[in-house]
Order: sequence, then C-alpha cells, then structure tokens
Amino acid sequence: MVKVFIDGREGTTGLRIDERLSMRSDVELIEIDPALRKDPAARAACINASDVTFLCLPDAASVEAVALCTNPATRIIDASTAHRTDPDWTYGLAELTGARRRIAASDRVAVPGCYAGGFVTLVRPLTEKGLLPSDALLTCHAISGFSGAGKKAIAQYAERPEELRSPRAYGLTQSHKHLPEMRAVTGLDATPIFCPIISSYYAGMIVSVPLFRSQFARAASKADLIDFYRDYYAGSPLISVTDETGSEDGFVTSEAFSGRDDLQILVTGNDERFVLTARFDNLGKGASGSAIQCFNLMTGADETFGLKLKK
Repeated sequence: MVKVFIDGREGTTGLRIDERLSMRSDVELIEIDPALRKDPAARAACINASDVTFLCLPDAASVEAVALCTNPATRIIDASTAHRTDPDWTYGLAELTGARRRIAASDRVAVPGCYAGGFVTLVRPLTEKGLLPSDALLTCHAISGFSGAGKKAIAQYAERPEELRSPRAYGLTQSHKHLPEMRAVTGLDATPIFCPIISSYYAGMIVSVPLFRSQFARAASKADLIDFYRDYYAGSPLISVTDETGSEDGFVTSEAFSGRDDLQILVTGNDERFVLTARFDNLGKGASGSAIQCFNLMTGADETFGLKLKK
C-alpha cells in the first residue's frame, strides 16, 4: 500500500488526481483537516508521513512544500512550474528517450506543463535525433479550454460574460511561464514564438508547430515524419500518431480528448509545409494524467494503471 498525500487537492489538477487514485486498492490517501490545509506544520506532517506527495500548487507554495519535506523516503511529484528546468529534478514526460528509467528511479519529478508538454512531445524527438537543428526558429500556436487557467478564470467563465464567449489570445508579451521549459527541454538555441488562446469550453487542447521542409536538417516528407514519430513513440501506450482527423470533416477539434489521459500526434499539410499537432486534455496528459503516469512508474505499477485512454 502506497501512502499518498495530495497537497493542493482542491484545485483542478489535485481533484482529478484524487479522483483517479481514490478508486485504487494499492493507494492510501492521507487526509488533511480542511481548516489546516494552508498550515505549514499540518502540511509538513502529511508530506513526511507519505511515500509519495503530489504538489498541485502555485510555484511559491510548491517550493515551500519541498522545504517542508524532511523525510528522505518521501518522493515528490510536482505539477507546478517551479522545478521543470531544475537539473536536480527529473522531467516527467515518460515517453522521451530514457525517461521511464529516470522517473522510476527519481525522488523528485516535475510534471510537464500542458502547453509545454505538447510542444516538447512534438519538437524534442526532432532535435534529439538531429532532424531539426537546434538553431531552428519556431512558432507554436495553441488553444485550450479554460480549466487550465486556474480557479479565478474558471469562476469567470462560469458566469460567461459576453467578452468571454469567444476565444481570446493572451501571453502577448512573449513571456508565458511555459517558455523556459519549451526551450530548455527541446534544446533549442532560441525561445520559440508562442501564441496561446483560451476558449470558452472546459477542457481539451491542441498545440501546433508549423514547419517548412527547408527547416529540417535533412529531407523529410509528410510520410517520413509520420513514420519518424511512430518509431520514436513505439511502445508508448499514451501516444498515438496519425495523419487523419477521423470523422471531423477536415477539422481538428480541440475538445475531443477532454476527460482522457492519452495524447494524439497529427502530421498534416503536404511535403513542403507541415503542421505538427498534439491533441490532448490539458487536465489529463497535460497535468493529472502525466502525474499519475509518473507515479505508476515510480511505484512499479503499469504506467497506464488508473488512467483513461479513450471514452
């Protein structure tokens, strides 16, 4: 039985982790008195009594929680931005080369951000294998449901005033908090241009990277890229690769993977201009799903145990 504490269980990420783990017979959830959930001493007691603690907190609170951990046997999975580029932490995207082994052995795992996780899933294999040079200048477009924006935004969208009925672009100063992670994990020399959009549905997202054939270090066709991703992610049950959009009449629906914990890579375009797209749930593979996948690897369970792969 693995003793688990979820610090920040009241947020969207924490609630879904709690939902997934509460159905498992191999997990004992440590409860904290709701009145003491922000009390450092009470939190420290729960953290140090756990085998694994999930941090579903703002960055500063996550840093504080790590400092509260004095039990060398307690392992921490952090869903915040605080440690994703910290070399002392393991980056928790299990499908990258060698990542499953590193995660399984680690005591400190940083779960990828939702936007960043999609971007890294698309770009890291290309730079790692030398298909895309590190000096490539990239642009990333993305659209997400409003649940990824936190409690304040969720409350605003619940009221649905007129100005929130249509998609809204943001991150206009090119200083989005996921950008350091997007650059560091992919090994790019330059920070990509990132254009995120928040929309008026609850969950689900697409992250897209457009590329010209001339940007690749060696010639690649659309079919080559599909084969490349299928080879790289072979044996990864949470990632599928396709050039089709199913029965969507030529559209890619950003909400389609809501409630799921897997991710789909789409390679579209033609042999001169490509659009690489990752489609997933910002609360699934973009947050809670990745966190539980890491937990499974760290505790010796099947990596998909307790996850939802399709509707």
